[in-house]
Amino acid sequence: MTKPITVLLADDQHLVRAGFRSLLKRDKNISIVGEAATGDEAVRTARQLHPDVILMDIRMPGQDGIAATRQILADLETKVIILTTFETDEYVFAALAAGASGFLTKEIDPEGLRQAVRVVAAGDALLSPSVTRRVVAQFANRPVSAAATPTRNRLAALTDREREVVRLVATGLSNDEIARALVISPLTAKTHITRAITKLAVRDRVQLVIIAFEDGLVDPTP
Repeated sequence: MTKPITVLLADDQHLVRAGFRSLLKRDKNISIVGEAATGDEAVRTARQLHPDVILMDIRMPGQDGIAATRQILADLETKVIILTTFETDEYVFAALAAGASGFLTKEIDPEGLRQAVRVVAAGDALLSPSVTRRVVAQFANRPVSAAATPTRNRLAALTDREREVVRLVATGLSNDEIARALVISPLTAKTHITRAITKLAVRDRVQLVIIAFEDGLVDPTP
């Protein structure tokens, strides 16, 4: 029997947590193991329960969800999906930079929420084209400085094909879309992504995108 995906719900509104719990319980392979109403409580509960996935609100009493995410991921190998009603550039980039594996608004449909948990628990990342565009905009609006000058040192560890795949990931393409663009199978595309993640010692697909922009593989200007 497959081990259920364990989930921690972190949101300061009881009704929101109850709604998520009700939606996720409909999937027999997802188990809600705990809840938290503040960022500090989320950190404590995560350390106690070691959930596979945390659904984390951004705005909570005490430290916010982004600070809590950063603190949790410094200690644990869990995955964090940021859930918010505020879909702004600042929150998107801060969440991804903190190590979150996904960013969703609370308007997501029930099956989309369950699928998000399954995808992240499997080690992939939720990086929709809309989120990628916000990451691009964040980099495009950054002032140029010596510290931000692309070095490409990290990307030197990748093969030409792996760099091309990472570049396409950073433009928001899915594995299937990458496969069509490069005339390879989706499994091969996923293999290239996995190898790039391993070589660059990053958590997931989201972090690949950040490196792609930071090291100049993708031009952030429109």
